[in-house]
Amino acid sequence: MTAPGIGVVHCVLPREFVKVTRLPEFADLDRAAAEFAAGCGITEVGVLDEPAADLAALACRELLAHHDIPEPDVLVLVAPRAPEVLLGSDVTRVQAAAGLGRAFPFTLDGLGCTGSSAAWALAADLLRADASRQCVLIAHASRPTGLDRVRYPVTVIGDGAYATAVVRGGRPVLRAHRAETDGSFHDLFRVDYRKTPWYEWREECGSPDRYRFELALRGRERMARLVEQVLADAGVDRSRVRATVMQNVTASAYEFYTALLGLPIHPVCAEHLNAYGHLGAMDVVLNLDRLLATGELTEGDLVLVLNNSPVAAWAVTLWEV
Repeated sequence: MTAPGIGVVHCVLPREFVKVTRLPEFADLDRAAAEFAAGCGITEVGVLDEPAADLAALACRELLAHHDIPEPDVLVLVAPRAPEVLLGSDVTRVQAAAGLGRAFPFTLDGLGCTGSSAAWALAADLLRADASRQCVLIAHASRPTGLDRVRYPVTVIGDGAYATAVVRGGRPVLRAHRAETDGSFHDLFRVDYRKTPWYEWREECGSPDRYRFELALRGRERMARLVEQVLADAGVDRSRVRATVMQNVTASAYEFYTALLGLPIHPVCAEHLNAYGHLGAMDVVLNLDRLLATGELTEGDLVLVLNNSPVAAWAVTLWEV
């Protein structure tokens, strides 16, 4: 069977932007949170009004309307930060709104930003497992959990959505993928939604120091090992990697991972961080898509995609253009 790869990516990005220092909650932040938000490398964030499920469905509809791909056999929704309803189904809502009645839908949840990396690896596995499948459609939308966009000490949230078709013979080709989690950090961040109305939801970090130091140390060890394993799986060394991208959280993260891995993070990441803010699981998809659109890469070049999240999930994927 032809190797799975990316058939097409379609991103929905906002046209309205708000400076971080003009966000409604900024004036009420304490000094540490305000300094973090103003200095994390994000100038402004994009704002959309639609619910996450509607944005994900819009991305799917526009992808299908403008690109010729096989009819999707499977729809994977990378879960939003908060579902639209309890006991309902966001993924079947997206399925219905996008007119994907034939596709089997399910949600991939619990991995935060790393969900998109897990989704494209799973999509490739689904195609390899059944020769009758031709296309897996992945969708996600980034929206804040409640009203606040500043996630101290993590990042500042912007809005956006994407849809990606993983197909046989797509380019780039998925050459290798590895992912790990550490369940001991499962409750480091939480939102108490049962006792308060949605407009009072506030994300709580159980220990900012544990996030900054313990999780950072754990992430450094895991990510370095995953990179080595992925390159070994593909039978290449790091000198073959033409470009490296990752998710957009803070500007300092790029310096951290460049120093750790000896692989410079491509400037497209910092550009998107500054212009859009953190788009959750959408970050790596947008960064990879726009990197490919620059024309810097040629057929056969290798791109390494790093991804991690505060729930202690890490993923590394190697793509061949």
